[in-house]
Amino acid sequence: MGTWGSGNFDSDTAADHLSSVIDRLVTEVTEVMDGDPAGIEADEYWGVAVPCHLELLYVLARAGHDAGRLPRAEVIDGWKGRFMAVWDRSIDDLEPSPAFKEARRSVLNRTFDQLAEAAAAAASSGGE
Repeated sequence: MGTWGSGNFDSDTAADHLSSVIDRLVTEVTEVMDGDPAGIEADEYWGVAVPCHLELLYVLARAGHDAGRLPRAEVIDGWKGRFMAVWDRSIDDLEPSPAFKEARRSVLNRTFDQLAEAAAAAASSGGE
């Protein structure tokens, strides 16, 4: 295995590990988004974990560590449509304050949008 620098991701082993982490995050989101919509309701585990996964993917991409493995921007946009539709249907049952609801919706939209933008940038620079 090769090493090309002193950074934490500057070896073949580290690159392999990073790829497996990214693949796991993407696979889990893909499976959840293709599954029962009840699983992504606002108070369900995946309703909370999906945005966490997307944020982690974005942070990795922004740091230049996406390993060319992000989903296409169109896929992320599709996830956003499905996720936000379920969130909108389920959030009021939790009786959030209007301010929280507005702020959370903004964060969720930003989370999907920034990852889609990172994926589009990676694809246009040959990262995909």
